[in-house]
Amino acid sequence: MFALERRQLIVKEAREHGRVDVADVAENTGVSSETVRRDLTFLEQQNLLKRVHGGAVPVEVVASVPDVDERTDIQAGAKRAIGKAAFAHLPEHGTVLIDAGTTTAQVAAMIPENREMTVVTNGMPIAESLVRHPLLTVHVLGGRLRSTTLATVDHWALEQLKSLDIDVAFMGTYGVSLTRGFSTPDSFEGAVKRAMVRCAKKVIVVADSSKIGESHMSVFAPLEDVDVLITDAKADRKQVAELKKSGIRVETTRSVKRGKRE
Repeated sequence: MFALERRQLIVKEAREHGRVDVADVAENTGVSSETVRRDLTFLEQQNLLKRVHGGAVPVEVVASVPDVDERTDIQAGAKRAIGKAAFAHLPEHGTVLIDAGTTTAQVAAMIPENREMTVVTNGMPIAESLVRHPLLTVHVLGGRLRSTTLATVDHWALEQLKSLDIDVAFMGTYGVSLTRGFSTPDSFEGAVKRAMVRCAKKVIVVADSSKIGESHMSVFAPLEDVDVLITDAKADRKQVAELKKSGIRVETTRSVKRGKRE
């Protein structure tokens, strides 16, 4: 196989599967791992792929995830309102898991200093914001720290989650789809989110209205695996109604302001 054909195949595989691994490409094409790494470097220089540990991902995946500072400013008012609405689901005691993210960070911001709980998180900003609460015990999941989201991922995080029993998990998402469920663009974060959902007795997803109707590469939970979806007052009523028909409980900041649950 010529270099041009091999590189075209690498790009095609990355776009279809979300990433390519050096070892897999080397085995499938019959070339050395060093040759594959040179191919990935060339493709990154052409702005077709982005090198990651052990392989590469399409640039479309990287571009679709703004960094934490950028995302904090997006839908900031809606996220604060969602955080306030989520307060009703915080237990008085027990263990809470808070997924990394800027909307989930607003849930963390609502935890009062006199609340005695254990909080587990894979979000570094969330852990930092809670560590000075005198009655909270804060645990941070280990793993590789992603620079764009400041979330820990990979096998260390997954291994720790296998042994946890969580009362309530507050999850973030990039997409809420009637047909596919909840999703994220990154396969590594998707794997950690799936493990979080599995270890929790109650799962609450917090997502601003721009996420509803969106779907991304890595699905981490079907609708039926989530107990409550909390979104903001701008959520399209028709989309909310369709989600409710599917069986998921949907709460909006509109209904919270009125003093009731939709």
